[in-house]
Amino acid sequence: MSAMNTPNPTASTVVRSPAAILKQVFGYSEFRDGQETVINAALNGQDSLVLLPTGGGKSVCYQVPALALSGLTVVISPLISLMQDQVSQLQALGVKAAYINNSLNRDEQQQIYQQLHSGLLKLLYVAPEKVLQHEFKERLSHLNISLFAIDEAHCVSHWGHDFRPHYCRLSELKQRFADVPMMALTATADKATRFDIVQQLGLNAPYIHTGSFDRPNIRYTIEEKFKPLAQLLRYLKEQQNQSGIIYCTSRKRVDEIAEKIADAGMNAAAYHAGMSNEQRQFVQTGFARDDIQIVVATVAFGMGINKPNVRFVLHYDIPKSIESYYQETGRAGRDGLAAEAIMYFDPADIGRVRRFFEDIEDEQRRRVEEQRFNAMASFAEAQTCRRQILLNYFSEYQREPCGNCDICLNPPKSFDGTLVAQQALSCVYRAEQRFGLGYIVELLRGANTSRIRDNNHHQLSTYGIGKDHSSEFWLSILRQLIHQGLLSQDITQGSALRLTEGARAILKGQYALQMAEPRLQAKHVYQDKLAQFNYDKKLFAKLRALRKELADADDVPPYVVFNDKTLAEMAQLMPTNDSEFLKVSGVGFTKLNKYGSPFLHAIRDYLAQS
Repeated sequence: MSAMNTPNPTASTVVRSPAAILKQVFGYSEFRDGQETVINAALNGQDSLVLLPTGGGKSVCYQVPALALSGLTVVISPLISLMQDQVSQLQALGVKAAYINNSLNRDEQQQIYQQLHSGLLKLLYVAPEKVLQHEFKERLSHLNISLFAIDEAHCVSHWGHDFRPHYCRLSELKQRFADVPMMALTATADKATRFDIVQQLGLNAPYIHTGSFDRPNIRYTIEEKFKPLAQLLRYLKEQQNQSGIIYCTSRKRVDEIAEKIADAGMNAAAYHAGMSNEQRQFVQTGFARDDIQIVVATVAFGMGINKPNVRFVLHYDIPKSIESYYQETGRAGRDGLAAEAIMYFDPADIGRVRRFFEDIEDEQRRRVEEQRFNAMASFAEAQTCRRQILLNYFSEYQREPCGNCDICLNPPKSFDGTLVAQQALSCVYRAEQRFGLGYIVELLRGANTSRIRDNNHHQLSTYGIGKDHSSEFWLSILRQLIHQGLLSQDITQGSALRLTEGARAILKGQYALQMAEPRLQAKHVYQDKLAQFNYDKKLFAKLRALRKELADADDVPPYVVFNDKTLAEMAQLMPTNDSEFLKVSGVGFTKLNKYGSPFLHAIRDYLAQS
């Protein structure tokens, strides 16, 4: 964190106390770590760079100054859905906010311009493409602007994982509005990206706040991919109607998996760039409003999702970078309650993904992408605490294991794998090193297939030698032998397995080989994500139904009314009057005036019937 510097002059003046705004508007009694110092920097007219994890309270860092200062705050945001979601939540809090983008017709945009020039708006959300238009910058020059907030600021940097060319030109705002402080915010930026953001935006001696990247409420789990669809369906059946996102690498796979989940009787929908805008909007809105439980998507889905009660994020395939993985998993548990991040991993996917980078023409960019993916692959293959690896990657060094990842909860166990290694290696050798993983597993288990019979491999001495173990066991063993350099895969010959020079010593029994016990089925223990509140579950269910009814009537997502955490606290404290209701975290005066009466009535009725 950098030291505070001499502030820039600003045309706006502080008209309200940040602490009062936090309580009266947002309903919270205390700022989270770092928020208050970031807010004070903005109020003093100083530029800033804010790094906080997804769900870490970034938006409050600029929304509170926007309400404390006399002028307008302009928020640059990359997605229409993100703007709409933020504005909906602010309007529900009684804040005068609006967005301008292509979803509005000309008359609607003109109406917002009139509000701007009349000084009726406190926050305006716009896309970088819009804010850089000459005509739009001219409009801004006639307004009293107190702050520019650049959301998803990693898009500025060539080193970032989601570089967007228009973001590079945002320094034009700094040149034209030199006296207006600028706040850049992101959840994912390594040291190189942070430095690049400051340089690209032209930030002047910025206050830099790097909050903890740790999301202790998220449990990180990596499962070896055996029969992924079966693994997925088994997991989903354990989730008791929880909201979740499943990420896949291709549109085709998204459609296939969404269909399989729906066929299994679960409420799921697909989302990818091959769908029409109307279809994507329908899915996103349905998910936000709890009408759709599970979204199966490509990475096109998520940046605009502010849904706090996503209980799990599952990666069906390995992501291309730790930054992407961290940002996507961060969409789980934004309310701070327990959530899970699960990834299915097949080591063979590493080679397939690396081949994608060959199409990148810019050599420097290709090297950056390859380096990022190598870090992701190392994370997936590691046998040490997942959270330590993630935090260390973002330069937040943590010595102690987290106690809330698959490695910590179920430490890897090793065994003398010499015999099974010899059986597997001998089988590859006897089959003349011409076949891939699946075929060798069938040979080891003595499968009676036409292919094996046609090759006369049912007569091999190694045929059926491993029939006492499952297919998943042998698949894991063969993958480990590849990982340890005893087998290789020839991609020019259909990924046929070949013995390496190192296999000779194992086959001759010259030394013992330690191997990891295959984890054939992950253990997922369902836990009540709200148990910490010691709340009344029946009352919570009634309040949840009431919330949905009120949200549908207002045409907003349920979490815009109250999030699950606030409802659980209501079901714990059971307030029966206005002053008690205001003591619930997440209840401000606007929410009290708008929703207090029906919720208090429901609580009093419940207590009367109990």
